Amino acid sequence: GEPGVTAVHALGEEDVAAAAALEAAAFGAGHRPAEACAAALREELTRPWARLWGARHDGALVAFLLAWHVVDELHVLNVATHPDAQRRGHGGRVLAAALAYAREHHVRLVLLEVRWSNRPAIGLYRRFGFYALARRRGYYPDGEDALEMALELDASSGQPVPHEDEVSGAG
Repeated sequence: GEPGVTAVHALGEEDVAAAAALEAAAFGAGHRPAEACAAALREELTRPWARLWGARHDGALVAFLLAWHVVDELHVLNVATHPDAQRRGHGGRVLAAALAYAREHHVRLVLLEVRWSNRPAIGLYRRFGFYALARRRGYYPDGEDALEMALELDASSGQPVPHEDEVSGAG
């Protein structure tokens, strides 16, 4: 693409190495190595229900989102932004692409988990209309809690249905 322009597109086999390197960089030491990330992403691409979107900035992959489309639900499994490119809207761009897909395919509910401590991500999801559903204790391998969040889409308009949080202290 043009310099300084961010393009979002569906990712394929040719993007696996870049996505795996990005994931390893984003989640740091203690996360699975890039080879394991790559093997997992390759496996995801064989699943008919898996969807993978990436954002490229100046040609480099800066963020990706992995989701499963199951019946009328979209489960967001992973959102990763390269550490050098964080807080620049790239996560929002891949999320927007996933939500555009959800609207096109009449998805009713989008679900995800986010680290309880990850306030920037929680704030991003709230701006898109997600609400807190449940606190899942010890959800992550390091013992941190997860906040389960949901976005309900109106069947006819595709617009977010407003909800009150069901969890106290969730934002």
